[in-house]
Amino acid sequence: MAQNQKIRNIAIIAHVDHGKTTLVDQLFKQSGLFQKNRHLEGQDRVMDNMDLERERGITIAAKNCSTMYNDTKINIIDTPGHADFGGEVERSLKMVDGVILLVDSSEGPLPQTRFVLQKAMNMGLKIIVVVNKIDRGDARPAEVLDEVYDLFIDLGASDDQIDFPVLYAIGRDGIAKNTLDEESTTLQPLFERIVNDIPAPSHNENEPFQMLVCNISYSEYTGRQAVGKIFHGSVKKNDQLVYIAESGAPKNLRVSKLQVYDGTSLAEVSEVPPGEVVVLSGIDDVQIGDTITHAENPKALPRIQVDEPTIAMRFMGNTSPFSGKEGEWVQTQRVHERLKKEALYNVAIKVDEQTQGDTFVVKGRGEFQLAVIIETMRREGYELCVGRPEILFKEEDGVKKEPMERVIIDCDNDFTGIVTEKLSLRKGRMANMNPIGDRMRLEFDIPSRGLIGYRNEFLTDTKGTGLMSSYVTGYAEYQGDIPSKQNGSLVADRPGKAMGYALFNLEDRGVMLVTPGTDVYEGMIIGEHNRNNDLDVNVTKGKKLTNMRASGKDENVTLVPVTPMTLERAIEFIGEDELVEVTPKTIRLRKTILNSTDRKVASKKK
Repeated sequence: MAQNQKIRNIAIIAHVDHGKTTLVDQLFKQSGLFQKNRHLEGQDRVMDNMDLERERGITIAAKNCSTMYNDTKINIIDTPGHADFGGEVERSLKMVDGVILLVDSSEGPLPQTRFVLQKAMNMGLKIIVVVNKIDRGDARPAEVLDEVYDLFIDLGASDDQIDFPVLYAIGRDGIAKNTLDEESTTLQPLFERIVNDIPAPSHNENEPFQMLVCNISYSEYTGRQAVGKIFHGSVKKNDQLVYIAESGAPKNLRVSKLQVYDGTSLAEVSEVPPGEVVVLSGIDDVQIGDTITHAENPKALPRIQVDEPTIAMRFMGNTSPFSGKEGEWVQTQRVHERLKKEALYNVAIKVDEQTQGDTFVVKGRGEFQLAVIIETMRREGYELCVGRPEILFKEEDGVKKEPMERVIIDCDNDFTGIVTEKLSLRKGRMANMNPIGDRMRLEFDIPSRGLIGYRNEFLTDTKGTGLMSSYVTGYAEYQGDIPSKQNGSLVADRPGKAMGYALFNLEDRGVMLVTPGTDVYEGMIIGEHNRNNDLDVNVTKGKKLTNMRASGKDENVTLVPVTPMTLERAIEFIGEDELVEVTPKTIRLRKTILNSTDRKVASKKK
């Protein structure tokens, strides 16, 4: 095997908010990229170019970029830090020869750290550990490094893997050092570690050109683009290429442009050497996992394997009385086409072709992943309705099995009792309990369905100070029934506008979700009932004129403030017979069957 010493391919992996994107910004700045690309100066989180990523402060999609250190080109992949976007991580790791594992010096290794590290170790990638944010007041770098060693041992690391290089960093200030006592003002120690410790991409000179498609992007000028690493051979601009799909049959391919990453943008080239990350433009039918190779000697690489989905949601077009008032695309067929397009780019989701009437099923890794897709669609002008998340069960040897998750919770000592009690009711079993300063870290093994609808409850129980994260550990025997949504809903029994007078008189019955003046329709959920049954209410009732006073007299009632409904909260709130109506401007809750009489008939039949 030969090596291309002029290139290093690395991925930066970490848990959410441990500083990946900020570190990439500093790598760019110190390599001179900002001077070369003046339009980037003054920007932060350069790689988070989606509106949703900037708003939420997280990375959702893996993105490629490159930088130079002396004569070596370093291709960097910024990966998501949330377990629901694990499909992005899995395909990104196929393009690299080593990873930088970033760990917060206070929080230590958390669930996503474990998830992505396991993937990297299984692929035999070289790992550099960077303990970040050592300037924090509560930093404990020595203890965190011990936890990282424990994690490597726990994951079955080989002797070579556990002998990893360690760096200490303040990513925000662009400082890295080999020891805590070392004086450093730049990231030069990190650059040197990347060049010296990450192996150069290797290739077999006797093999034909082979490129594995790890990502699909789109350009307004050149159409669809295939992104991937060249494993063997090289490619020139006018070469006759074919792609090998899942069927195994080679099909001709016409490539209009060859490009490589130059900073955050693309540069056109006439030839690409082995080991480089390349972008082929003008491809039409190529999908993630396909191999692109020369026509005279077609040879396929192993396809990308992604963990199977664990959760499903029902999708349909918007069928409420307010359908079409705020969005551009309403029909179920339009929604279905958009989701099929999403499945081409996102290998971790599957769209079930077996539609039931106007409903079809989308499968993914978690509620958050599906919520991000829904949020993206509503911003594109789609109106749709989605049902409650449902867990995908498996049957092995006649035994029903369900996905299990390891949940890690950081909270104040005062809240450990209520958290333990709530998770025990949801079939959670405590696996670990460690004090960290004046806070407690709790670890539970719990069925995935036990977490549906719990996150907002958890924030309420811990007064907003708790941190919760989880990852799927595998499948286990069915854990028994879990009490679902305990409160019923307050349901509008007629169309109209919500009146302050009616809402004030209904406050004793539960928590309101709408404000005065909100347009409502029959079957729309306007509040959460105090009891476990649904209640049909008239929310449009105003104060009547009497012989003694006008209807407007004493109308100035004081209502309890309403918490704005977010998409994630709505998905967690609804029951089995309810839907979330999502439009570009509004999120509403509704019953699947809007008419109260029809609902009662359906309930009796069930």
